[in-house]
Amino acid sequence: MKPMKPMKRMKRMKRMKRMPFILVVAVLCAVPAIAQDMPADYKQVVDTLGKTADLKDGVLKVNIPRNDVSVTVAGVKTPTPFGFGGWIAMSKGTGGMEVMMGDLVLLQAEVNPVMSALLNNGLDVTALHNHFFLDEPRMFYMHVHGHGTAADLARKVKPALDLIGRASGASAPPPAASTSAPAASTEMDTTALAKIVGTAGEQTGAVYKITIGRADLKVAEMGAPINARMGLNTWAAFVGTNANAAIAGDVAMLAAEVTPVLKALRQNGLDIVAIHHHMTETQPTIFFLHYWGTGPAARLATSFKAALDQLGPGRSAAARK
Repeated sequence: MKPMKPMKRMKRMKRMKRMPFILVVAVLCAVPAIAQDMPADYKQVVDTLGKTADLKDGVLKVNIPRNDVSVTVAGVKTPTPFGFGGWIAMSKGTGGMEVMMGDLVLLQAEVNPVMSALLNNGLDVTALHNHFFLDEPRMFYMHVHGHGTAADLARKVKPALDLIGRASGASAPPPAASTSAPAASTEMDTTALAKIVGTAGEQTGAVYKITIGRADLKVAEMGAPINARMGLNTWAAFVGTNANAAIAGDVAMLAAEVTPVLKALRQNGLDIVAIHHHMTETQPTIFFLHYWGTGPAARLATSFKAALDQLGPGRSAAARK
């Protein structure tokens, strides 16, 4: 083997020195675009509240799941990710102010103590409602709203969050799940469900959940975009098996979409359990409805897709068929 010429040796050494830099760049580029470094003020929020949180799409989302409560709906055992995961979210607006929105999942006895703690600390309560019928124990959902610095909002909301799980004392155990009800396990063909709906979901324990934002609606408050992570979304949660599943979810609608969505859900055998608003003073006004059903998983997904087809661009596409 001939010895390498000095000039070639120098070029090869330069290329080898550049390799670590290239590898670092490649690794950094492989990180998903939605992952973001958490700024110091958001880290302080997480520390103050003592909760888990993540930062994606410009929104800090703090998780407040009701893992302390075992809920059945119409005799169906429903895991926490099926619809009992509370949260608060913050998004940066203009002038250094944050916009905070949230949805707190509460037992009946917690509702008024938590509401007083929010109001007494200068926060708004914008909605209170059910998401289910025949749930044991009865669960209620309280929407919270506020403006301020991240640190101030964390300080104001913490007294209310500290009451969750403590205000009511021990609750009676839920009734045993019906032997004919879907089991709290996911043995479904989730790929097929995603194909029917047209959007992939996420698996969390026994629950497969598909979440769809309303990117066609440009809603903002104090310069902060109100996006899917701030609560402007439509979703469906599935639990059970291919042959015997349960579905629950939420649909975000403009006023003109409410009746078409209701008709689509009812014509496809799903029950409506609530119609309401979550936010006040948003333009355009957004309405939300909650639905529930049981049956073969594919049929439930098809029913959900029928409602989706009544929303925004989907409604136009459905009308052309």
